[in-house]
Amino acid sequence: MKATPFEFRFRFLIHAIIYFLGFVAPWNYWLHLDTIRTWQLLASWPARNGWISFGASTILVLLIGIACALKGAVLRTWGSAYLGASIVHDAAMHGEGVLAAGPYRYVRNPLYLGTFAHTFALTLLMPPSGAIFCIVAIGLMQLRLILAEEPFLTAKLGEPYVAYCAKVPRLIPVLRPRVPASVIQPDWSTAFLGEIYIWGVVVCFAILGWRYNSILLIKGVLISLGISLIVRAFIPKR
Repeated sequence: MKATPFEFRFRFLIHAIIYFLGFVAPWNYWLHLDTIRTWQLLASWPARNGWISFGASTILVLLIGIACALKGAVLRTWGSAYLGASIVHDAAMHGEGVLAAGPYRYVRNPLYLGTFAHTFALTLLMPPSGAIFCIVAIGLMQLRLILAEEPFLTAKLGEPYVAYCAKVPRLIPVLRPRVPASVIQPDWSTAFLGEIYIWGVVVCFAILGWRYNSILLIKGVLISLGISLIVRAFIPKR
């Protein structure tokens, strides 16, 4: 079930394809399904049951989207600051030592966890069938990548990594650090530049979301992606 070297090398492209299919949901047209956005569906559900008004439920869904986008951005930037933005975006696996600093003291895979939280925000802009497809596909992809990395790191780092895995959970963060902190200085500026796309999505949801226009938000997401592709070319290697 683990990802192949090809999948790891092109993991960002594969993620992009999954997101694209989620937004387009071509099967909706083939099967003549409704193309309502997930945001609208979730907002209308409590309103139809008379729990809260449609306006209030729409705001609630937006706040959930902002929270998911922000959580994804914080986790990925925090993890990238300690791991190194160039390593995060490298096509090859790295294992120079056991990283027990920053978020890695609470959870082994903060980057993948952040991506999954980010995915929940994006799925609000997709048709419901596209949202379900995207959540399942991204979740499986994250798990496959983790299952590919762990044997690699075990083989390369040996007992120290095995001991680290025994103390720090894979995906569900703990409230208190499980291992002593490594002496590593975070590089926050480069980490932010490396994750500028995901911060752009946070800004889009926080500012444009109040227009309640999914198309406008999607355009903002695409602009954020374009800016990030340009910025990444200037990220220094380390």
